[in-house]
Amino acid sequence: MNLVRARSSRPLLVMLSMLTTAAATVRTAEPDLRKFARRDAHAHVHNRQAATLENAGRTLLTMNAGTGDGLAWLDDTSFSSGVIEGNIKGRNNPGASFVGIAFHGVDGKTFEAIYFRPFNFAQADPARRAHAVQYISMPDHGWRQLRESHPGVYEKSITPAPNPDDWLHARIVVDAKRVTVFVNGASEPSLVVERLTDRASGWVGFWVGDGSDGAFSNLSVSPSPP
Repeated sequence: MNLVRARSSRPLLVMLSMLTTAAATVRTAEPDLRKFARRDAHAHVHNRQAATLENAGRTLLTMNAGTGDGLAWLDDTSFSSGVIEGNIKGRNNPGASFVGIAFHGVDGKTFEAIYFRPFNFAQADPARRAHAVQYISMPDHGWRQLRESHPGVYEKSITPAPNPDDWLHARIVVDAKRVTVFVNGASEPSLVVERLTDRASGWVGFWVGDGSDGAFSNLSVSPSPP
């Protein structure tokens, strides 16, 4: 009886060993933002100029203001599902500071993004605060279309409210169906939305909106275990 039991348990042990090995091979990638300064073939900028600088031991990427969406893509960082984290800094400049992280990118027009409106973080008006963090899926689902057709679903307030003049940390969890956003280490998400595309993977990068500049650092990408 013991011999039969031992033999029957072997496939399970083998499967568990394979899963453990697969999970161990998943590594968090920390893309080198200096690629943009070196004009690396796998780091390209759409509709903006980008620069890097070193500050207190970390590399910062800055993007200037301009008309329309601006993107800084790392096209050798393909991402399907898992966690994207990074530090983001916009401005407390009403109507002119939109900054975030883009993923599942194809080009300058096709991507998903989570972005922030720092000027709304600490507004006294609850309706304004409710426009603090936003999901978009371009080109078909921009913020205006989502606000009109699904008010209060794809944008939310952030509690506790970040300092609009300071850096914030975003942790973006992506799976096949939804996106969940945590801000500044909060245990509760600021935003949970159903994805609006079935695109399975794509590039990771940084996004700024119309009229906006921005700064970014400490990007990390942790794919889900296979």
